[in-house]
Formats: sequence, structure tokens, C-alpha cells
Amino acid sequence: MYYLGIDNGGTMTKAALFDGTGTLVSVCSEKVELLHPQPGMEEVDGAQLWQSNVKAIRSAVTQAGIDPKEIACVACAGHGNGMYLVDGDGAPLVGVRSTDIRAREYVDQWERAGVVDALMSKTTQRTWAAQPNALLRWFEDHQPETLQRAKWLFMVKDFVRFKLTGEAAMELTDASATSLLNNQTGQWDDELLRAWGVEKYQHLLPPLVQTTQICGHVTPEAAQETGLAAGTPVAGGMFDIDAVGLGVGMTDERSLCLISGTWGNNQYIATAPVVSKDIFMTTLYSIPGFYLMLEGSATSTSNLEWTLSTFFKADKELLALKNSGKTIYDVLNEELEATEPEDTGAIFLPFLYACPPNPDGKGVLFGLDAWQDRGHVMRSVCEGIVFAHYWHIERLLKFRSKPGEILLAGGAAKSPIWRQMFADVFQTPVRVPDGAELGALGAAIAAAVAVGAFPDCKTACKTFVKFSNVNHPDAAKADLYAKKYARFKKLLEVLEPGWSELAWK
Repeated sequence: MYYLGIDNGGTMTKAALFDGTGTLVSVCSEKVELLHPQPGMEEVDGAQLWQSNVKAIRSAVTQAGIDPKEIACVACAGHGNGMYLVDGDGAPLVGVRSTDIRAREYVDQWERAGVVDALMSKTTQRTWAAQPNALLRWFEDHQPETLQRAKWLFMVKDFVRFKLTGEAAMELTDASATSLLNNQTGQWDDELLRAWGVEKYQHLLPPLVQTTQICGHVTPEAAQETGLAAGTPVAGGMFDIDAVGLGVGMTDERSLCLISGTWGNNQYIATAPVVSKDIFMTTLYSIPGFYLMLEGSATSTSNLEWTLSTFFKADKELLALKNSGKTIYDVLNEELEATEPEDTGAIFLPFLYACPPNPDGKGVLFGLDAWQDRGHVMRSVCEGIVFAHYWHIERLLKFRSKPGEILLAGGAAKSPIWRQMFADVFQTPVRVPDGAELGALGAAIAAAVAVGAFPDCKTACKTFVKFSNVNHPDAAKADLYAKKYARFKKLLEVLEPGWSELAWK
């Protein structure tokens, strides 16, 4: 039998088919077009999003060359927060992405009034502009007609599951990141809704379901569109940080997982939640009885992608013309390989999309000399992204001991040089699981458990998750990187007083 994992990230939809051993059989991806109606707004067209899923699913099934009836179960993963509203007919009304900042003023008001701190014993997290509590307030003030037409509020993967099954539900790991769920009880909370001023929209919140719970079956209509067999079970799925957590085998408290993607997510799990304003988010994990502690921001490989698109455009076009088989990432690795960490003291602050220390902070490249070339700059960019991860990890280490290993996923995991940089900065072994589609793999693990192929996710991970790459830290580089990281933090300290004053409004 086979298991289909669907992963809806920031810009791509992926459908991946796995066999009963966790071996990837086929994978197909479709780009999702981002819409920017106004500055600070990040949306997608729900109909186009569904069609991206339809195409990816149909292509993955066709590519595998199997009978769709051999797919035992489907499960979805996706980015957390944002807000996906549908009307009474199931038609999408609006899809807001997790990078949207239109509702920042409401969060600022709640912070100043002490509301966020007062509710933290229940929410176990900071609130931020793309959470549905803030978005509901914005839509009430600016587009009330959208809320009047709405029937259900979903996270992205819940929207996709709804389109597959026709059954409305929100899965707990995603719900626990919305600041609308009491994370101590695992239930929607009237006090939270009232405190955010959104109690009148409680009817939009769907029933809650578990990660490995069967939540419906593929409808005949969805089957015709996707190529799946009608009646195929669909499991609850999970928040994508949970999916990658399962995809790297994070099933106990020993490890720490880093995800280098649009967001740089740094996380671990434990049986007791951390409730503190010094940590970004504590949510429910896909394994019952565990909480996931997260420190993260949009300070990871999204910054590299901007750098590559801006400064490597000619190289990319030249490679396409030559049809050499090389990619722009091969060029990047060559540039990195030609430099050493002691070659440059330039510092990059990867704040092109977000600045955790100060919302007015921006990206910075500091300490350039005329003799430095592009390779030195690219090393500084990659080091700066690693340092941003480390800045978040230091916050996590206030609440736990140093991990015995780091499980690395995302774009940085594909580069041997960059993987070694993580190991050398953290002075901790870095393990990278085999395969690239870890979010879809985590969803497939949930699907396999949902239909009884394994008793639980921990057992399934032992079969589905495989490792062959480990980078051991070079002790000789420990002092050098410690000095570089100290300079990174000192630059943050020096810039802190001026960011708000110098911000371009």
C-alpha cells in the first residue's frame, strides 16, 4: 500500500507518494502565486490554490503508475496561521498567508495593554499579525462583508482537506498556534475570544480533530479532479513544523530540529509546556502528550533566495543557455568552497523579511572592504543565516540542556558546506535525514498511523525516517565562530537604539 502526503508551504504545493517503508515513489510540485493587494498584504486565490493541489496530486499519482485504489490514506501538512475563509457553499473567500502583516496595529495594541502577557497561561505563545485573532479584527474593521459571507475559518491544510472530503475540521497542532485555543485543555476558549474581541466569530471555528484521526473520505467530485479513488480515507494532518519534526524523526526530548526555509524554525519537544514571554511559541505536537517549543522568524533561506535572485541573475541565465546541468546552487557552493571563515569579518543581518529583536530592523551587510569578492559576501550571508538560527536557539536553551544532536531540514541541509557551517557554529553534530520532502513525509507518517499500519507516530518514524549524512563539528573552528557570533550580537546591540529612529516609514 501507499501513502500520500500533501505539503502546502509558503510558495509551493507538493504531493509525494510513499510506500510502506517510507521510500519516496513520486513527487510533484506546483507553484502558488502570491498576491499583494496592498503593501504588507500576502494573499493567495483559494481557487488557484486548490487547482495547484489538484495538479500536484494528479501528477504524483500518474508519475507513480499505480492504481489509485492502492493509496491507503492521504494526509495534509501546511504552513501555520494566516486565515482561509470559505462560504456556505464551500467556495473560498480569501486566503491570507502567514507572512501577512496588515493586522500589526492590533497586536501592538494588545502588547501595550498587557493582553498578550495576561493570556499566555492559556495561549502559551506570543501573538503576531498573521494569526487569525488579529486578522479577524482587521477584516471586521476593513472588509466586514467577507466575514458576513464566511461559513468556516481554516488553516491552509484544513482547507485542502475540506476540499478533498467536504468535511469541515481544524486539526489540533494548527489550532494550537492560533492563540484561540487553550493549549492546556486543547479546546477553543471563550475567554480568549472575548479578550481579542472576536467572540462574535466563534461560529467560524470548525470542530477539532487529531493528527492521525480519519476526518473524512475523498468525495467523488474530488476524485474526478485529483485522480484519487473516491472513498480514500483522509487523516487530520498537521502544522508543517510538526510534519518536518516527524520527517526528521523528532520523537523524544533529546534532539533539536532546525528547519531552514522561508522561516528559520528552531524547535524541540517535551512533555511539559514552556509558558514564557521569552519564547516565541509553544504548541501541541503531533505525538499526544508532547508539546513543541518553537523559536523562529523569517530570517533563514528566504534571505539567501533574495540574494541569489538579485546578484546571481546573470549566472542563472548563463547556466540555462549553456544547458550545463549545473544549478545556481552549484555556483553558490563553489563560491563558498573557495573561501574560509577566517577570510572575512563581514557580518550579514538576515532581516530582509523580519527582524526578531526589533520590528523596525532591516537587513544589513556590515564590514565590507574593497578587496572582498562575491564569494566573501555569500559566505557572510550564509553565516548570518546560521547566526540568526543560533540567536533563536540560545533562547530555547534557557529552558533545556544543550542537545546531543541537531536534526537539520530545509534548504541549508542540501549543501554539505552549509551543513558543516551549522555543525561548526553550534559545535554539535548535525544529522540530515535522507530525502528532501520531509513535510510530505511527516504527513504520510500520520496517514500510515491513521489506517493502523503502525500503532503510533514514534513507531512509524523508525521505519519511515532514514539517515546517512552526519556532519561532525570541527573543534579548531570553535573559537573563530564564537568571535564571529559575538560580533553579530554586538552589531544587533549597537543598532537597536537607532532602528526605530532611522526606519523608513
